Amino acid sequence: MNRALTAGLVLAGVAVAGVVLGLLLVAPSGSTPPPASTPPPATRTSTSAPPDEVDTAAVTVLAKAIVDAIARHDSAAFGKLTCRPQSTEALAGLQRTWDAAGPVTATLPKPPELRGESATAVVHVEAAGGTKDTPFPLHKENGKWCVPG
Repeated sequence: MNRALTAGLVLAGVAVAGVVLGLLLVAPSGSTPPPASTPPPATRTSTSAPPDEVDTAAVTVLAKAIVDAIARHDSAAFGKLTCRPQSTEALAGLQRTWDAAGPVTATLPKPPELRGESATAVVHVEAAGGTKDTPFPLHKENGKWCVPG
Protein backbone atom coordinates (compact mmCIF):
# COMPACT_ATOMS: atom_id res chain seq x y z
CA MET A 1 0.00 0.00 0.00
CA ASN A 2 1.48 3.39 -0.86
CA ARG A 3 2.28 5.95 1.80
CA ALA A 4 -0.39 8.45 0.75
CA LEU A 5 -3.15 5.84 0.95
CA THR A 6 -1.86 4.58 4.29
CA ALA A 7 -1.69 8.13 5.65
CA GLY A 8 -5.21 8.83 4.39
CA LEU A 9 -6.61 5.72 6.05
CA VAL A 10 -4.85 6.53 9.32
CA LEU A 11 -6.21 10.10 9.25
CA ALA A 12 -9.71 8.82 8.48
CA GLY A 13 -9.56 6.43 11.42
CA VAL A 14 -8.27 9.18 13.69
CA ALA A 15 -11.09 11.52 12.58
CA VAL A 16 -13.81 8.96 13.31
CA ALA A 17 -12.22 8.03 16.61
CA GLY A 18 -11.91 11.75 17.49
CA VAL A 19 -15.62 12.37 17.02
CA VAL A 20 -16.50 9.37 19.14
CA LEU A 21 -13.91 10.24 21.78
CA GLY A 22 -15.40 13.73 22.00
CA LEU A 23 -18.76 12.19 22.76
CA LEU A 24 -17.30 10.11 25.52
CA LEU A 25 -15.43 12.86 27.34
CA VAL A 26 -18.57 13.44 29.36
CA ALA A 27 -18.94 9.77 30.29
CA PRO A 28 -18.23 8.51 33.84
CA SER A 29 -17.79 4.93 34.97
CA GLY A 30 -20.77 3.10 36.44
CA SER A 31 -23.67 0.84 35.54
CA THR A 32 -24.98 -0.41 32.22
CA PRO A 33 -26.37 2.32 29.92
CA PRO A 34 -30.09 2.41 29.23
CA PRO A 35 -31.21 1.57 25.69
CA ALA A 36 -31.15 4.40 23.15
CA SER A 37 -34.41 6.03 22.21
CA THR A 38 -36.10 5.60 18.86
CA PRO A 39 -35.31 8.57 16.61
CA PRO A 40 -38.02 10.68 15.07
CA PRO A 41 -38.32 10.52 11.28
CA ALA A 42 -35.89 12.69 9.31
CA THR A 43 -37.13 15.96 7.88
CA ARG A 44 -35.86 18.30 5.21
CA THR A 45 -34.26 21.66 5.77
CA SER A 46 -36.00 24.75 4.45
CA THR A 47 -33.22 25.48 1.93
CA SER A 48 -33.14 22.09 0.21
CA ALA A 49 -35.34 20.13 -2.15
CA PRO A 50 -37.51 17.46 -0.55
CA PRO A 51 -35.37 14.41 0.18
CA ASP A 52 -36.21 11.10 -1.38
CA GLU A 53 -38.25 8.92 1.01
CA VAL A 54 -35.69 6.13 0.66
CA ASP A 55 -32.85 8.51 1.60
CA THR A 56 -34.85 9.87 4.52
CA ALA A 57 -35.43 6.36 5.82
CA ALA A 58 -31.79 5.34 5.25
CA VAL A 59 -30.43 8.39 7.08
CA THR A 60 -32.80 7.78 9.99
CA VAL A 61 -31.68 4.14 10.21
CA LEU A 62 -28.01 5.19 10.08
CA ALA A 63 -28.49 7.85 12.76
CA LYS A 64 -30.21 5.32 15.04
CA ALA A 65 -27.40 2.82 14.44
CA ILE A 66 -24.84 5.47 15.48
CA VAL A 67 -26.81 6.16 18.67
CA ASP A 68 -27.12 2.43 19.41
CA ALA A 69 -23.40 1.77 18.84
CA ILE A 70 -22.46 4.63 21.18
CA ALA A 71 -24.94 3.63 23.89
CA ARG A 72 -23.80 -0.03 23.75
CA HIS A 73 -20.10 0.87 23.44
CA ASP A 74 -19.96 -1.33 20.33
CA SER A 75 -16.96 -0.17 18.30
CA ALA A 76 -17.34 -3.03 15.81
CA ALA A 77 -20.90 -1.92 15.01
CA PHE A 78 -19.76 1.70 14.72
CA GLY A 79 -16.94 0.66 12.39
CA LYS A 80 -19.49 -0.86 10.00
CA LEU A 81 -21.20 2.53 9.69
CA THR A 82 -18.17 4.33 8.27
CA CYS A 83 -17.63 4.97 4.58
CA ARG A 84 -14.08 3.61 4.78
CA PRO A 85 -13.07 0.43 6.59
CA GLN A 86 -11.50 1.13 9.96
CA SER A 87 -8.31 -0.64 11.01
CA THR A 88 -8.39 -3.28 13.70
CA GLU A 89 -6.10 -1.04 15.76
CA ALA A 90 -8.40 1.98 15.44
CA LEU A 91 -11.46 -0.05 16.46
CA ALA A 92 -9.58 -1.64 19.37
CA GLY A 93 -8.52 1.81 20.59
CA LEU A 94 -12.08 3.07 20.33
CA GLN A 95 -13.34 0.04 22.25
CA ARG A 96 -10.77 0.58 25.02
CA THR A 97 -11.86 4.21 25.29
CA TRP A 98 -15.53 3.28 25.45
CA ASP A 99 -14.90 0.54 28.00
CA ALA A 100 -13.05 3.02 30.22
CA ALA A 101 -15.69 5.73 29.81
CA GLY A 102 -18.54 4.00 31.59
CA PRO A 103 -22.24 4.15 30.73
CA VAL A 104 -23.83 6.81 28.58
CA THR A 105 -27.28 7.57 27.25
CA ALA A 106 -27.32 8.54 23.58
CA THR A 107 -30.33 9.98 21.73
CA LEU A 108 -31.25 11.96 18.64
CA PRO A 109 -32.67 15.26 19.95
CA LYS A 110 -33.98 16.20 16.50
CA PRO A 111 -34.43 14.52 13.12
CA PRO A 112 -31.38 14.31 10.85
CA GLU A 113 -31.14 17.11 8.28
CA LEU A 114 -30.71 16.03 4.65
CA ARG A 115 -29.06 18.15 1.96
CA GLY A 116 -28.81 16.15 -1.27
CA GLU A 117 -26.19 13.46 -0.73
CA SER A 118 -25.10 14.88 2.63
CA ALA A 119 -26.84 14.92 5.98
CA THR A 120 -26.19 15.71 9.62
CA ALA A 121 -27.39 13.76 12.63
CA VAL A 122 -26.93 15.41 16.01
CA VAL A 123 -26.28 12.86 18.76
CA HIS A 124 -27.01 13.91 22.35
CA VAL A 125 -24.95 12.05 24.95
CA GLU A 126 -25.68 12.17 28.67
CA ALA A 127 -23.52 10.79 31.45
CA ALA A 128 -22.83 11.56 35.08
CA GLY A 129 -20.02 13.87 33.91
CA GLY A 130 -22.32 16.04 31.79
CA THR A 131 -23.99 16.24 28.40
CA LYS A 132 -22.84 16.95 24.87
CA ASP A 133 -24.46 17.34 21.45
CA THR A 134 -22.23 16.23 18.58
CA PRO A 135 -23.15 16.66 14.91
CA PHE A 136 -22.25 13.60 12.84
CA PRO A 137 -21.78 14.34 9.15
CA LEU A 138 -23.32 11.65 6.95
CA HIS A 139 -22.70 11.08 3.26
CA LYS A 140 -24.21 8.99 0.49
CA GLU A 141 -21.45 7.07 -1.22
CA ASN A 142 -21.97 4.44 -3.91
CA GLY A 143 -25.70 4.46 -3.11
CA LYS A 144 -25.17 3.85 0.63
CA TRP A 145 -25.36 6.31 3.52
CA CYS A 146 -22.34 6.24 5.87
CA VAL A 147 -20.20 8.24 8.29
CA PRO A 148 -17.31 9.77 6.32
CA GLY A 149 -13.92 9.60 7.91
